[in-house]
Amino acid sequence: MTRHPSLAESRAFLRDTIRQQLDFSCTDQHQGVPRPPVEKPFPADAVRIDLPRPDEWHLGSLPDLPTLIAIRRSCRSFRDASLSLDELAFLLWATQGVHQTGTPNVFRTVPSAGCRHAFETYLCLFNVADLTPGFYRYLPLEHQLLWEFSETRVHAKLTAATLGQAFVARGAAVFFWTTVPYRMEWRYGLAAHRVILLDAGHVCQNLYLASTAIGAGTCAVAAYDQQAMDRLLRVDGQDEFTLYLAPVGKV
Repeated sequence: MTRHPSLAESRAFLRDTIRQQLDFSCTDQHQGVPRPPVEKPFPADAVRIDLPRPDEWHLGSLPDLPTLIAIRRSCRSFRDASLSLDELAFLLWATQGVHQTGTPNVFRTVPSAGCRHAFETYLCLFNVADLTPGFYRYLPLEHQLLWEFSETRVHAKLTAATLGQAFVARGAAVFFWTTVPYRMEWRYGLAAHRVILLDAGHVCQNLYLASTAIGAGTCAVAAYDQQAMDRLLRVDGQDEFTLYLAPVGKV
């Protein structure tokens, strides 16, 4: 019979993990191993779509930050309305966009431990102007969308993978964040796994605020079938796996 850890044991593990001293002498970074790429590679002939850049957006008058913080809510009901390409570009930039490149770091619109940014952003688009419904990946360095694939019965599969949460498939788009853990492990070893989770919260909070700014809403979702979600996104579940997701739609 499989024995599951008690709450006390799980809490002790979390406490000890947080308290552990970082031994940088045994990390790949300290050993001189080249740093992993900040973005998954893609074929040279892949279909890519340029996204509008910040100086090209037409978003109207946006609320000020104190207002956004005050009115931000989790939304599980969405109108049958499309997102514009400008709005989608804004949401992607707000959550993983690059605002400065240096040597060797890439600085983004969200903080990340050690500037490692261990996430990839996938999208399931249902109703975005000028874009074919299907699955895409955001390329932050290029500020482009990479076409991934189309999927049959996607609403049913997404609902099943999120344990019956049908609202997830009723918005205009779904944001999925996978993690490539080695990007963080390269610098932090075992301690990487706690800061990856902290970084995910930074990303999703930006999605909440940016969605609210454009008259849309979102709801963070961490309850899902891991294997089913990884299969749906076509990631291997080992070197890359789903960590967090959130639907977005007009409200």
